[in-house]
Amino acid sequence: MRDVVLELLKEVKDPEIPTLNIVDLGLVEAIRFDRGRLEIDLLPTFTGCPALDIIRAEVMEKARTLPQVEEVAVRFRLSPAWSTDRITEAGRAQLKAFGIAPPQPPKAKPAEGVTCPYCGSSDAVMEAAFGPTRCRSIYYCRNCRNPFEKMKEL
Repeated sequence: MRDVVLELLKEVKDPEIPTLNIVDLGLVEAIRFDRGRLEIDLLPTFTGCPALDIIRAEVMEKARTLPQVEEVAVRFRLSPAWSTDRITEAGRAQLKAFGIAPPQPPKAKPAEGVTCPYCGSSDAVMEAAFGPTRCRSIYYCRNCRNPFEKMKEL
């Protein structure tokens, strides 16, 4: 049942980054199913995220499409804390496709610079430490001359 639910939850997109699903973003912490009751625990990227109600509603809507499910509970847990290490390789590719430079993968060597998601150049400079959300910075690529966002490592 866990694999079925995970595949279904890949249809739930992050409202701020519609190319990125909540599974590859690493929000899904636990899935429990017992006698028709499905419980899903999610980790918010940060506690004040305005998209939590939207995500909860979409998760519940998707879960109710499963014929075995009679009752659904979706909870946001603060422990363990979500971090960018939870983002899958597919999620990092989805961020890049949306024009956001992904955070460094877990256990990666520190990067020499930020890589532009558009042209792949590392000739980029930070324009602003904070972007449209607290978890993103604004960069400018000197090669292709595009501004872009970079997700911070958390």
